[in-house]
Amino acid sequence: MLKRNWHYLLLLFLIGDLAYSGWQYFQFPLDGDLAPIVAPGKAYSTVLHDPFGLRALLEHKLYPAPNRFFAHLFLHEYFRHVPRLLQGVLSPLDSVYAACALLKLAVHMLLVYVLAVAISNSRKVLGRKFLLAAVLITPLLQAEGYGGQMGVIDWSVTYTAFYALPMSLLLLFFLPFLRAALHGTPLRLSALEYAGLLGLAVVLALNGPIIPAVVLLVCPTALLLAWRGHFAGLANGMSWFRRATVAIGALPWRKLSLFVLFSALSLYSLYIGRYNSENEWASISLPERYARLPLGVYDALSGKLGLPLLLVMLLVNAWLIARSVRTPLGAKAQQALQWLGVFALVYMLLLPLGGYRAYRENVVRRDSILPILLGMIGCFAFSSYYLLTHLPAIARRRYAAAVAVFAAIFTIADKPKARDFNTCERQLFATLAQSAEPVVLLPSDCTIMDWNVLTDYRKSDVNTEMMYFWGIIKTPRLYYQQSLPAGN
Repeated sequence: MLKRNWHYLLLLFLIGDLAYSGWQYFQFPLDGDLAPIVAPGKAYSTVLHDPFGLRALLEHKLYPAPNRFFAHLFLHEYFRHVPRLLQGVLSPLDSVYAACALLKLAVHMLLVYVLAVAISNSRKVLGRKFLLAAVLITPLLQAEGYGGQMGVIDWSVTYTAFYALPMSLLLLFFLPFLRAALHGTPLRLSALEYAGLLGLAVVLALNGPIIPAVVLLVCPTALLLAWRGHFAGLANGMSWFRRATVAIGALPWRKLSLFVLFSALSLYSLYIGRYNSENEWASISLPERYARLPLGVYDALSGKLGLPLLLVMLLVNAWLIARSVRTPLGAKAQQALQWLGVFALVYMLLLPLGGYRAYRENVVRRDSILPILLGMIGCFAFSSYYLLTHLPAIARRRYAAAVAVFAAIFTIADKPKARDFNTCERQLFATLAQSAEPVVLLPSDCTIMDWNVLTDYRKSDVNTEMMYFWGIIKTPRLYYQQSLPAGN
């Protein structure tokens, strides 16, 4: 009975993991970028009125996030509407936390779905193939545990919207091409699908610098490799130019046009991104950024067990695939692991060129290397999926046990920490809502809608504007926090 219905156990694990992740996402406090973007504050109003960064292009005007219009627009619209919709069943404060949790869980589920479809080549979410792939992926999407080291869904809802969401949509854009490359699925795009991918390319190109960087590494490389394959297959009697043009003509025109357009939009995005005033908040020289890069890599690998363990499993999988019987899918899995290594190396070498932020002291952090992290998660799941479906019976059982232990380590590690809960922030909201003072002194035990304890009440105006808009406070008022004197 269990032999025939083992996939129902996978389904139960997947549902349980998603439910647990959603509960975790509901516990996190609000970050310091949310209110200035949603209100919006004065600094972020320009980008919402300049979708394509024309002020940066034509006037060379410096302002925050000129190449991030769609990220700002989404966050602005989402948090001005979704919390209010949820207030039919939730309190104003709970509606904001729930809106954060729903957004994070939706991104989590989209990532699992896209990667599982690419790996299993199946869209049947209740099918064995899909569930096996999904269960290999979801434990690695850490909310707590190793989240600070390799978290994909950030505790900050703003960072989730600015990094994990566009990366999940980029994977969705590449999904038909990934299925064709990994499984030989015919690349057939209807006119509607083609139009949707065109629109997605425009939206993603103006979602910050990470997406354009990935696109400019992946799309030209994919086209060049496909062109070279067609070129090599043509008769040597033709002139080089004729072979080159025929090879270009052999490329699927929809793939060619999508990749070329996306690359051009990405170049434009990176260009107008040069006029991002946020780049001037903190700066160190390019040689110093490169000097700090090895420290950043060391910090990423030495902080906790998660990332080194994932790297070890990738190496083990590569070794096992190299020793196993050669099959077309095995060759694809091996190539995927090799290309991941190349991509990670090139991406890391280019990373310091993307600027510097003081909160990424050594350049490398989970958000800046998110494409590599997702590549590692995807390649682990793909190579493990292959081994679990192609190893001989005895070896398969042993490998399955090792993978189960690996998944258990990540699942157990992903337990909540009380310091990350929003209980303290909720208490500050309650104190502010109950006060009758125009300027309220709040305890400094934790932050409230900010990255740091707020000591200047004049800087609380945007936060309280959003609190009033959401109905968390009934009367607009300002607040500040002050540390207790030493010894008290």
